[in-house]
Amino acid sequence: MSGFHQRVFSGMQPTSTLHLGNYLGALTNWVAMQDTHECIYCVVDMHAITMWQDPADLKRAIREVTAAYIAAGVDPKRSIIFNQSQVHGHAELAWVFNCVARLGWLNRMTQFKEKAGKDRENASVGLYAYPNLMAADILLYKATHVPVGEDQKQHLELTRDIAQKFNNDFGAQIAERGLGTGELGFFPLPEPMIQGPAPRVMSLRDGTKKMSKSDASDYSRINLTDDAEAIAQKIRKAKTDPEALPSEEKGLEGRPEAENLVGIYAGLSGASKDAVLKQFGGSQFSGFKAALVDLAVEKLAPIAGEMRRLLADPKHIDDILGAGADRADAIAAPIMREVKDIVGFVRSR
Repeated sequence: MSGFHQRVFSGMQPTSTLHLGNYLGALTNWVAMQDTHECIYCVVDMHAITMWQDPADLKRAIREVTAAYIAAGVDPKRSIIFNQSQVHGHAELAWVFNCVARLGWLNRMTQFKEKAGKDRENASVGLYAYPNLMAADILLYKATHVPVGEDQKQHLELTRDIAQKFNNDFGAQIAERGLGTGELGFFPLPEPMIQGPAPRVMSLRDGTKKMSKSDASDYSRINLTDDAEAIAQKIRKAKTDPEALPSEEKGLEGRPEAENLVGIYAGLSGASKDAVLKQFGGSQFSGFKAALVDLAVEKLAPIAGEMRRLLADPKHIDDILGAGADRADAIAAPIMREVKDIVGFVRSR
């Protein structure tokens, strides 16, 4: 890992089963980034409890998400895989950032408004301060790059603002201790990694809505735990329209379900939508769905099988998380010690 000059940090919440959207939108990129970056992949269990979680369900979900990472191709020897709560620097740095970030900055975060809904006064303080913990997750490792989707761009901008303010507020202390890197200050300003045209995977029941863990219908999504039979059944039942497939991409306009299924085929095959339509243009959906079933089962059923194998031995998963937490802490602890010195805390050890 030490041969890389760029460090990536990313994570997913263990709130429920991961699905095809998580796989095509994030996990395939995470796997590829192992060849180009030093990668730290976290199961963000502290973020998960900003909304109520049943403790037994949370334990199960942490292990399941870890199994999904590994089954999808994230290698715990090449990358660091751990759960956030095992490295106490996340909570410590988040508190420092609670005191650096401004109330007005958090008031502008749109995701809090969406998640808290109308009963904002009843939302947890954790949900409100969530972006400060996200900033701590990234900056605790001085990560240089963060793969982000549209919904997290605003939080990464806040992370950069917090890093900049910390560097400015404590500029003299940073310089005095020789802890800055040139004019950049102590913390780097992490760059967003907007991935290539990863498909925005939509619901199999409604092509205008994003595929979601929270959708009431299990037929709206393909879970990474689904076996071959479930995958095939969900694709066969996926909503379509009566027209044949067009032979070029612009013919998908105004046909959200057709566009979604073509996008899923493209994502799983590594081809462009245009290439898929060149192959299947003029076909009825029955034939196209049969080909999509074969492709999805080939790509996804082995992931479900490997997850089942891993989850049958929870101690093995816990050992991977523990070893990853030790490696993560080896990076985080010296950075956190320097933060405490910069801020003016007294440390006897």
